[in-house]
Amino acid sequence: MKTETLDKIKVFENEYTYIKNEKYVESLKTMVGLLPDYFFEVAASSTGKYHPEFSLGKGGLVRHTKSLVRIAIEFYNNESLCKYTQDEMDLMLVAMILHDGLKAGLIPDAKHYTKVEHPLLICDYIKKNKSKLTFTDEEIEFLSSVIAPHMGPWNTDWNGNEVLPKPKDKYQRFVHMCDYLASRKFLNIKFENDNIVE
Repeated sequence: MKTETLDKIKVFENEYTYIKNEKYVESLKTMVGLLPDYFFEVAASSTGKYHPEFSLGKGGLVRHTKSLVRIAIEFYNNESLCKYTQDEMDLMLVAMILHDGLKAGLIPDAKHYTKVEHPLLICDYIKKNKSKLTFTDEEIEFLSSVIAPHMGPWNTDWNGNEVLPKPKDKYQRFVHMCDYLASRKFLNIKFENDNIVE
């Protein structure tokens, strides 16, 4: 019996439509295709303690990612809440889709436990694959600058050592805010076939 191969790039088909700059979309698709298979299969929380029900179980990390992108779009659509250039908004969406791309590392352990330094791992992975992308050095720096502090105050390792930066500017705080809201347990976003139901 032949099993169907997952088309990683198609997973975020709906989310790509929010990004206006086609150059960014093409580079994002390349990076999504380079993400490890587990990203598309695991729950957002390996223990189930830190995320709402919709982001648990098979594919939960993808649903979490789609949720924070959708939260960002809701803010973007309200000009009283959000004043960014189109490229800034697009790059933050790229960052949000990739932010947990190496949550358990490039080669995870059997349990897929979250690596505390996962924001730095994905930043390095983007830089390592720069030759396959059309992002400028400045755009890669922007992506890294908003991904690295996305964990906000949860920036220490198990020994209490600070290993991640905290958000400092409006872009970093925005990405952290969307990720934070998407992880709140009281949320009840409805999904059908891993896509948000309107």
